[in-house]
Amino acid sequence: MFEKRYRLNLVFNANKVYDRQVIEGIGEYLQAAQCDWDVYFEDDFRSRLDALKHWKGDGIIADFDNPEVEEILKNTNIPTVAVGGSYHHKKDYPRLPYVATDNAALVRCAYQHLKRKGLPQFAFYSLPSTVYSRWASEREHAFVEQVRSDGFESHVHQGFCTSAEIWETAQHELETWLTNLPKPIGIIAVTDSRARHLLQVCDHLNILVPEQVAIVGIDNESMARYLNRTALSSVEQGSKQMGYEAAKMLHRMLLGYSVEDSLVVVDPTGIAERQSSDYRALHDPYVIQAMHFIRHNACRGVKVAQVVDYIGISRTNLETRFIDEIGCSMHEQLHMTKFYRACELITSTNLPFDEIARTCGYPSVQYMYTVSRKNLGMTPGEYRVSSRLGKDT
Repeated sequence: MFEKRYRLNLVFNANKVYDRQVIEGIGEYLQAAQCDWDVYFEDDFRSRLDALKHWKGDGIIADFDNPEVEEILKNTNIPTVAVGGSYHHKKDYPRLPYVATDNAALVRCAYQHLKRKGLPQFAFYSLPSTVYSRWASEREHAFVEQVRSDGFESHVHQGFCTSAEIWETAQHELETWLTNLPKPIGIIAVTDSRARHLLQVCDHLNILVPEQVAIVGIDNESMARYLNRTALSSVEQGSKQMGYEAAKMLHRMLLGYSVEDSLVVVDPTGIAERQSSDYRALHDPYVIQAMHFIRHNACRGVKVAQVVDYIGISRTNLETRFIDEIGCSMHEQLHMTKFYRACELITSTNLPFDEIARTCGYPSVQYMYTVSRKNLGMTPGEYRVSSRLGKDT
């Protein structure tokens, strides 16, 4: 006997990375369960919120981080699964089957990463508290609780909501906050977008990242990962898993099973570690400056002599200091910085290998192949395939 063809409404904003990943997870469940459903989905439902009141389909999966959506659907008679952020007070959850991202776990993942790096102080760049940013307030609360429980002072800046009209004012306030923070410090940004604000301001103020300020975002948004010169470390939410669980829950409801007041909280996938949080506890100011110069210029083909010229002390003096602090020569650090950058581009992009070789400062693609075989025991092509096979398993 064939299952009924249900009509499903997805109430999400396709302009948001998080929402797109949830939708992708819903699609994966529909494929896995072989559900032949009719799916209605607007790219941005916000312009037609009233239409939700007149939806006559069989089921709804909706973003309840939007308070207007929650208000419209909280008493609906149509089987509905809500998706949104977790809350530290149980009373704040909607009285509907609910799938949540674990806001406290997202912050914990970033915080533990920064602690492992040996950072002595921590801060959080949040969002202004509004009914539309409850998830951000939950992450801010989780940060304050976790940091204080470890005996650290919590530094929090909410700033302004992002808009073109107040961009300069917001950046000026952020500059003031960053300038007055103790250093070195690890900063968790409530989203990748806010983390990019931090990277821009640090660049303008010549604050060294990650030597003075190490930064971690939340979302692991691939689209804008390289908009800043410094690659951003970021916690990846289990958004696809959330979509999968929400579709699975709705399917059970449609088949007549009881899922009343069901709550599923989904852990983060993990943290993608990149340059913005690659902090090392260095003490020699010359070495700190040299490391910063190498991080930003190794792929431009600079040599040790240019590092020495930038620092302004003798080569012998700087080399001795560098080996004492880092444990390798400046030449070796230049080589490994280029190599790590090449590895990142090989695994996270589909760029041709000759373009990656040029981007990373190698004299030829053949030379990059030689370096890859020496350090990885495989060609760049083999490394790209093996890294993606590992992600799929």
